[in-house]
Amino acid sequence: MQTKNKPEEGERRNKIRFPLQRELRYKLLEDDTNVIETGAGYTLDIGSGGVAFCADGELKPGAFIELSISWPVLLDERCPMRLIVFGRLLRAVGRLSACTVDRYEFRTQARSFARATVRQDSMLERWADSWTKETAKLQAAG
Repeated sequence: MQTKNKPEEGERRNKIRFPLQRELRYKLLEDDTNVIETGAGYTLDIGSGGVAFCADGELKPGAFIELSISWPVLLDERCPMRLIVFGRLLRAVGRLSACTVDRYEFRTQARSFARATVRQDSMLERWADSWTKETAKLQAAG
């Protein structure tokens, strides 16, 4: 496992990622308002700055993304958890993609997994809207 503080030569990341292969579901948002794609895949590596993953299709870089990743540790040794990541899709080459981790939270998940469902609570839309407003405010001030 990599424990160096400085990135290796040729490495673009500022933060360490750890190899972790877990099932995930994703939602892509375009223009802060429209969910343009949903799908599934698995993580390749994960860190506090980003996630590399393999999606079931080719994704569009630049879009806001929400990842729902199955977490390998149970809450109270009995309740499955999911890591929810909000970020921007940085790169996509074929089915391999990488995104930032701008916000995250843990949630409990149902004990039985019958079918992947897409939440309709617009949390991704609210986060993307606030991110866009904050970015515009910073650009106007700078």
